[in-house]
Parts: sequence; structure tokens; C-alpha cells
Amino acid sequence: MNDNNIIELQNVSRAFGRVDAVKELSLAVPRGCIYGFLGRNGAGKTTTIKMLAGLIRAHAGSVRVVGADPWDFTIEDKRKVGYVAEKEMLPPTMSVG
Repeated sequence: MNDNNIIELQNVSRAFGRVDAVKELSLAVPRGCIYGFLGRNGAGKTTTIKMLAGLIRAHAGSVRVVGADPWDFTIEDKRKVGYVAEKEMLPPTMSVG
């Protein structure tokens, strides 16, 4: 991993059955930059985010976030990354604080 990149994907692929959700995606996000994923439904945006968060594994390729494979994140690594699902339902008693 290039130390200037906070996120690196190299030839990442993930399928669900016979459907390729992500196919050979390569991407590098430099530290301090903000990127957005735009695309039609089924383009692989959510699948990619879930791989970056360590919620699902890539079937091929390399995924690195803050220098580590998200699937192998330590507790310290997890403190550096946040993920909230689109349809997440939180109890009304919970707050950001």
C-alpha cells in the first residue's frame, strides 16, 4: 500500500451466485480526500462499501483500508472507520453522543 493512500482496491471482484456485483475494480483514495460513489442500482456501490468496512469479503483482488485488510481489522483499526447502512434503524433512545 502506498502510504499516501487511505484506501486501495486492486482488481477487486465480488459475485453473488452468477451475478458479478463488482468486477476487477481498482481504486486509490489519497489521505485527506473525500470521494463519493455514484451509479445506477446494481452497479456495486453498496457491495464495495461493505468490502471496505470488512462486512463481506472480496472473492478476488486486494482491499486495504488504513493499511490493513478490513476483514482482519483489529479493534484499533475499527475505531478509525465508520459505516452506517442505508436502512439502519436505531432505537429512539440512541444518539450520536
